[in-house]
Formats: sequence, structure tokens, C-alpha cells
Amino acid sequence: MNRRTLALALAGSFATAALAMAPVEGVQAQGTEKCYGVALKGKNDCAAGPGTTCAGTSTVDYQGNAWKVVPAGTCATMEVPGGRKGSLQALARDVPRG
Repeated sequence: MNRRTLALALAGSFATAALAMAPVEGVQAQGTEKCYGVALKGKNDCAAGPGTTCAGTSTVDYQGNAWKVVPAGTCATMEVPGGRKGSLQALARDVPRG
């Protein structure tokens, strides 16, 4: 393998690694929506507000400002204990005070 080929291979490897490590916040598959208040403790998808920083950081079940990506059109019908439902917007319920 000559130097040019080796350099191109290394550059490609570094570019692939950089893309793999890039933050995914804001990336959402088509046909899905963010649903607040339905994630279990430590199972949220990414940052939403106080008490969360990214995936897996919610500290209580059904934390109102933590979200999960769900199939589009299903959030408002998702039920959680206490007769509550998911929301397309962050909720004030069950948000840790700190």
C-alpha cells in the first residue's frame, strides 16, 4: 500500500469515527415524534430540561420534561399510571427539584 492510499484510508476512518461520535440530539426518524412524560427513570432519549442532560438521565419515572421517540400519532394516547397521558410538549409534572 502506498502512502497516498494509506493516508486516504486513515482519513476515511477518522471521518467515520467523528460522525459516529457526533451528538444525535435533534435527529429523529421520519414518522416519529418526541413524547414527554412517558419514559421510565433512566430510559429517556435525550435532554429536555432541568434534571436531564442526555439519553438515560431522567431521575424519576414519567418525568414531565424527559422524552422518548415514539411512532407519530401515538404520544397523546399513551397512558401512564395515574390516568395521565403523554404530551408533545414538556410537562411540569414529576420534574425533580434541585
